[in-house]
Amino acid sequence: MEKRVFGIILTILGIVGLILAAYYFASSSGTHNYRAIAVYLILGAIFFIAGIGLIRNTSDRIDRIDRI
Repeated sequence: MEKRVFGIILTILGIVGLILAAYYFASSSGTHNYRAIAVYLILGAIFFIAGIGLIRNTSDRIDRIDRI
């Protein structure tokens, strides 16, 4: 369960990074800081892909104690 929660957190951080990259790219200030955009884009993509992979590959196990 902890891995799945960590995967959700990574996915959310990835989405935030991708949104920030898109926001800075689309800002109408005239000059773009392409280095910052690239950093947000790369880190956002890494976090997003890692989070989705962690969510997909983590199986839910139910530890049951069978009483007789």
